[in-house]
Amino acid sequence: MSNIRHHEHEHEHHHEHEHHHEHEHHHEHSSKKQVILVLLTAVLLAIVYLIDINTNLPTWQLLLLYLVPYIIIGHGTLREAAEGVLHGDAFNEDFLMSIATIGALSIGFMPGAEHEFPEAVFVMLFFQVGELFEGFAEGKSRASISHLMDIRPDVATVEMTDKDTVKEVTVSPESVAIGSVIVIKPGEKIPLDGIVIEGTSALNTVALTGESMPRNITEGDEVISGCVNLSGLLRVRTTKCFGESTVSKIISLVEHASEHKSQSETFITRFARIYTPVVVFAAIAIGLLPPLLTSQTFSVWIYRALMFLIVSCPCALVISVPLTFFSGIGGASRHGILIKGANYMDILAKVKTVVFDKTGTLTHGQFSVVAVHPDMEDEHELLHLAAHVEHYSTHPIGAALRDAFPDEATDGCQVDNVEEIAGQGIKAIVEGRTVCVGNTRLMEAVGAQWHDCTQHGTIIHVAIDGIYAGHIVINDRVKEDSAEAIALLKSEGVENIVMLTGDRKETAKEVARMLQLTDFHAELLPTDKVAHVERLLIEKPSGGTLAFVGDGINDAPVLARADVGIAMGGLGSDAAIEAADIVLMDDQPSKVAQSIKIARRTLSIARQNVAFAIGVKVAVLLLATIGLSTMAMAVFADVGVTVLAVLNAMRALKSK
Repeated sequence: MSNIRHHEHEHEHHHEHEHHHEHEHHHEHSSKKQVILVLLTAVLLAIVYLIDINTNLPTWQLLLLYLVPYIIIGHGTLREAAEGVLHGDAFNEDFLMSIATIGALSIGFMPGAEHEFPEAVFVMLFFQVGELFEGFAEGKSRASISHLMDIRPDVATVEMTDKDTVKEVTVSPESVAIGSVIVIKPGEKIPLDGIVIEGTSALNTVALTGESMPRNITEGDEVISGCVNLSGLLRVRTTKCFGESTVSKIISLVEHASEHKSQSETFITRFARIYTPVVVFAAIAIGLLPPLLTSQTFSVWIYRALMFLIVSCPCALVISVPLTFFSGIGGASRHGILIKGANYMDILAKVKTVVFDKTGTLTHGQFSVVAVHPDMEDEHELLHLAAHVEHYSTHPIGAALRDAFPDEATDGCQVDNVEEIAGQGIKAIVEGRTVCVGNTRLMEAVGAQWHDCTQHGTIIHVAIDGIYAGHIVINDRVKEDSAEAIALLKSEGVENIVMLTGDRKETAKEVARMLQLTDFHAELLPTDKVAHVERLLIEKPSGGTLAFVGDGINDAPVLARADVGIAMGGLGSDAAIEAADIVLMDDQPSKVAQSIKIARRTLSIARQNVAFAIGVKVAVLLLATIGLSTMAMAVFADVGVTVLAVLNAMRALKSK
C-alpha cells in the first residue's frame, strides 16, 4: 500500500513538472505568435494603405479592407475588453484601446469627415508592440521548484524484527510509521525528524538552516529531515511522519508561497484604471452636452468627441512605459542584477524594510581563523600543531585550520596515532608530543586547565602533553561590503533593516552590532523565518514594501513570501534563485541598494513619460475641442510624443 502511495506521489510530482514545462512552452509559443501577428499586420496595413491612396473606393469597402489587419492584430484586445465589461472590470487599458480604435473606424461615416482607418489599425498595432516589450521584459518569471527536491530524501532504512532477528529494510520515507527505528549511514540524508537513540555524528545542516557549522549530535538529541549525516552511524526513532517532517513542510511552503504574493499591478494597468473612465466620460460629455444645451448639430460634436477619444488614446504611454521598464531591467542586468519582471521594479522602488539572511549573504558562509591566543608556544607554532592534528579531518574546522597554515604538507613533521574522539575533537602525536585539538570536554578528559575567550566564534582549544597551550578562534567572516551595503540602504531611506539566521544568538548579535542593524533574530528554522517575515509584512509602513535577501535552499520559502525576494546568485542555491524575483549575480550585498536606486530611477523616467505625453495630449485636446486641431495633427502629436518618449525610455538602460 505504502509503495502504491509513494508511486502516486512520484507520479503527481512528475505530472506537476510536465505541467510546468507545458506552461513555459506555451509562454514561448504565444510571444512567437504575437511577433508573427505584428509583422503580418504591418505588411497588410501597408498594402491596404497603398490601395486606399491610389484608388477611389467607397468608405464602407475601405472599412472592410482595413478591418482585416485590424482584426488580426486587435482580436485579443477586443476579447479582453469584452470580458472586462462582462466581469465588471470595464476600465482597463484594453477597453480604452478598443473604444478609441472603434471611434477612429466609425468617424469616417460622419457627414463631411475624413476617414481615420489607418490610424485605428496603427494605434492597435502600437499597443501590441508595447505588450510584446512587456512580455519580453517579464520573461519566464518563475521556473519549477524542482531543485528543492535536492533536499528531499529518496529512501529510509528501517529496522524490522522478524523471528527475533533484526534486519534493515530500505523503504520510501512516506511509508515509515511514527516510532520506527531508522538507520542513517555517513553521507546519507536524514529522511524523517526523530530522536537519536544510538551513535554520535556531525550533521551538515546548510541546506536547511544556512548555518555552515556542522552540528555535533549524540544520544537523546533531536535530528531534522533534510540534513546530511557526515561522520558516524546513527539509529534514530522517528517522531513525525514524512508529511509532517521539516523537509516536506519546506517544500510545500515554497510551492504555495507564490499564492500569497501580493500581486502588484503593473504601472500602466493602474494608470488605465484612472485614465480610462475620465476619457470615456469626457468624450460622452463632449458629444452630447453642447448639442443638447445649444442648437448646434450633433454631427459636429460627435465628430469632436470621437476625435477627442482618438487623441486621448495613450499610444505613447502604452509603448514607452513598458519600454522604460524593459530598459531599466536591461540596465540593471549590465550590473549583474537580474530583475524577473516589470512589476518587481515597482515594488523595489517602494522598499522600506529589508530583511537579510546572515550566512552567505552578509557573511561569507565559510569558516576561517580570526584569532590565535597562545598560552605557551607562539601563535605560529600553535596553528602549526593544530593544523597537523586536523590534517585528515573532514570537518570544516579542520579545513579552516589547514587553510590558515598551508605549509604543513611540506614541513616534514612526523604525525602518528591520529585518533578522532566523537563529540570532543582529535588527538595525535606530532614530533613525539601528544597534541589534543577540540572542545572543552576534550580538555577536561586530558586534565588540561582551559579558560574561556571573550571573542565571538567557535573556540578550538589545544593541549600539549596534557598541558593547556591556548586556543584558536574560528568564525564566519563578514563580507567586506556588508557595512557599506547597510549604510547605502539607510541613505536610500530604508527604515528597517533586520537579520534572520539559523546561527547561534551570540554570533548573530556580534554581526548585528558590527553592521548597525535595526534588529536580529537567531536560531531560526525556515518555518520560523517565514513567520518573522509575515509579522514584518503586517508591521511595515503603509505604502512601503518588504524585500528579503538570502542565498540558501532554506531561504526559498521566505524569498517567495516577501513582497520582493532577492537571491545572491553567485554562490546561492538553485532553489533560492528559482524562488526569487531578483537575482544578484555576484555576492555583494551593496547591490541591494543599487537595485533599489535603479528601480527608482526607472520609475521616475516612466513618470516623466506619462507627464510629457499627457501634457501634449491635453494641449491637442483643448485645440480639438474648440475645433482648431485636425486629425492629422492629433495623430502626428501622438507619434511624435511616442518617439520622444521612447528615446527618453532608452535612458533607463544607462543606470548611473
